[in-house]
Amino acid sequence: MTEDIIIQISNKIKEKRKAKGITIQELADKADVSKGLISQIENNRTVPSLLVLINIIRALNLDMNEFFNEIDQQNQGAKVIVKKKDEYAPFEKEPAKGFNYKRVLTKNIKNFPVDIVLLELKKGARRSQLVKTDAYEYKYIVKGKVEYLIDNEKYLLETGDSLFFDGRLGHKPANIGEEDALILVVYFFIDAEK
Repeated sequence: MTEDIIIQISNKIKEKRKAKGITIQELADKADVSKGLISQIENNRTVPSLLVLINIIRALNLDMNEFFNEIDQQNQGAKVIVKKKDEYAPFEKEPAKGFNYKRVLTKNIKNFPVDIVLLELKKGARRSQLVKTDAYEYKYIVKGKVEYLIDNEKYLLETGDSLFFDGRLGHKPANIGEEDALILVVYFFIDAEK
């Protein structure tokens, strides 16, 4: 499976940090950034600036060439990409019970990463904390009944409904239906520096 380079970098930071037994706070301190920023980078909620990325790689005591050596650039220029459903890779965005993410496809379009994800919300699943993402977010309810709280306003969505918003607004979904919900999510990442 080929993932976008930005997503691979985020995943690799998390993998290397855990392999070295370093906490998010320890890495943040060493890289001179906030704990929240490290968490957002590792969970694909923001794209790090080049300076921040270099500081993180150095804080992990990794060689730059070694870090980027395994980044997969295959198929980045492909005009047609086919993904079979068994190739969708499960991942954890943040610890939240009943939130099952699967990455469908990530692609750079005009130098901006776009991440397409399926999110299964188990019956009764809800997040306690609001989250923010440095991306515009599109949500399409494939099945179920979901309530989104965005910037202190509630939006009720049912099968076939969709929602588009600036992910920098605090938001959280809740499955309020009688069955598991399935949501197609598209993240359009923006420059975190702006």
